[in-house]
Amino acid sequence: MSNYLERLKTKWGITSNFQMAVVFIVFAITGSSSLWVAKPVLTMIGITDEMNPWIRVPLRIVLILPVYQVMLLIIGAAFGQFTFFLNLQKKWWRIK
Repeated sequence: MSNYLERLKTKWGITSNFQMAVVFIVFAITGSSSLWVAKPVLTMIGITDEMNPWIRVPLRIVLILPVYQVMLLIIGAAFGQFTFFLNLQKKWWRIK
């Protein structure tokens, strides 16, 4: 496991174990928070648990993705990692 974390640190350009821990904490908080924030938004636009799951689940994923991306930057900034998460999103979206 240690070897995997070292490779990940190198790939992401992380310099310390502390920064790695902060990055994991930001991912955890953002993942949980985006689902919590998205629920009322989805309900407001009419996507409820009563809908057919074959329709509801893809719509939910498509609508939660932008919420997650924005929250990742905001929460990352609150933890002093804005630049890291901005660069990570640029890689994800292949933006130069």
